Amino acid sequence: MSTDAIVLLKEDHQEMRRLFKEFQASEDAPASKRGRLVKQILEALTVHTWLENEIMYPEVRERLPELEDHILESYEEHHVADVLCFELSSMQPDDEHFNAKTTVLIENVLHHVEEEEQEWFPKVRESMGRKELQEMGQRMIDRRPEAPRSPTAPKALKKSLDAMRA
Repeated sequence: MSTDAIVLLKEDHQEMRRLFKEFQASEDAPASKRGRLVKQILEALTVHTWLENEIMYPEVRERLPELEDHILESYEEHHVADVLCFELSSMQPDDEHFNAKTTVLIENVLHHVEEEEQEWFPKVRESMGRKELQEMGQRMIDRRPEAPRSPTAPKALKKSLDAMRA
C-alpha cells in the first residue's frame, strides 16, 4: 500500500466515483437503498474533505504559494459540498428533493475531483519530492481514524464554520 498523499487521495476519489455510479444506477431501487448509498457517500466525503483541509491543503499552500488560487477554490468547493452533505444528512430518502440534491452533490464533487487530478495534483507532484508526499500521506493515514464520519459531527461542522469565516 502506498503512502503517497496523491495516490491516497486518488484512491478516495475512485471510491467516491464507485459510490456515485451505484447511486445513479439505483434510480428504480427502493428509497431505503438510495438512503444507505447516500449515507456511505456522505461518510466518504466527510472523511476525505477533512483530511484534505487538515493536511493536504495547508501543507501545499505553505510549500507552493503559486497554487494559492487553486487551494482557495478547493476550500470553497468543499464548503459547497459540506452544505449539501449537511442538508442531505437531515433528509429522508423519499423526500422529493433527495435525489436532485444528491445529483447536484455528485456533479459538484466530480468537477472538483477532475480539477484536482488534472490541474493541480500534477503540479504538486512535480514540485514536491516523493519523500515529502509519502510523509504527508503517512500523516493522512495516521489521522484518518480521528476524521469525522458524518457532516453533523462537531469536527465537520467546525470545518464548515471555518470556511464561512475565511
